[in-house]
Amino acid sequence: MRTFSVCGKTVSVCSGDVPGAPAVYLNAFSDEGQQAFQAVQDAGGPAFTLVTVSGLDWDRDMAPWDCPAVFKNAQPFVGGAGNYLRLLTEKIVPEAEKELPTPPRWRGIAGYSLAGLFAVYALYQTDVFSRAASMSGSLWFPRMKEYVFSHEWKQPPDCVYFSLGDKESRTRNPVLKSVRQDTEEIEALYQSRGIDTVFRLNPGNHYHCAAERTAAGIAWILGRTKGL
Repeated sequence: MRTFSVCGKTVSVCSGDVPGAPAVYLNAFSDEGQQAFQAVQDAGGPAFTLVTVSGLDWDRDMAPWDCPAVFKNAQPFVGGAGNYLRLLTEKIVPEAEKELPTPPRWRGIAGYSLAGLFAVYALYQTDVFSRAASMSGSLWFPRMKEYVFSHEWKQPPDCVYFSLGDKESRTRNPVLKSVRQDTEEIEALYQSRGIDTVFRLNPGNHYHCAAERTAAGIAWILGRTKGL
């Protein structure tokens, strides 16, 4: 594993050094990246490179626009996703791939929670990533569903994975309680537009088995054959 820093972000590259292997970029809150990489490998998944970015300003870097706090005593969201996405595509991606034997044949973007929201948002801002995995994605984020329904991707993705815990929408929080409906409606829209997509409902709440759910999403986009 190779680790380096870019503008305060810590980037870890786990690679099997197989020429042309796809690269998946995972924005991580903690250490789920290495756990997810190992889980995919242990399950006999295909060779790939996992680039994990951590040290994020979570409520800024992953938020597409400003939004009031949705939890008591929490800080408001500051929309910095556009700035972070430029850092990711213009500096982190080239640095992460410069020691690979060949460029990856495709790139995916993945994330859990707010990073799952960011993975979907990125498809509308850049054509660098052709696949996405949004695990327990914060698609409840105000105006996100409306944004998805009113904008076009930079290029239609090859495939997109969505998942949630089956208890995530069982909350009194008036903002978060729409997450299942919002996710299902976005996934249905993608299906109607011919995108290879799936929605998985996992047992548990938002925090249950995050690394395992992350690995499952990454394994799914790795296993799709469209675009190969």
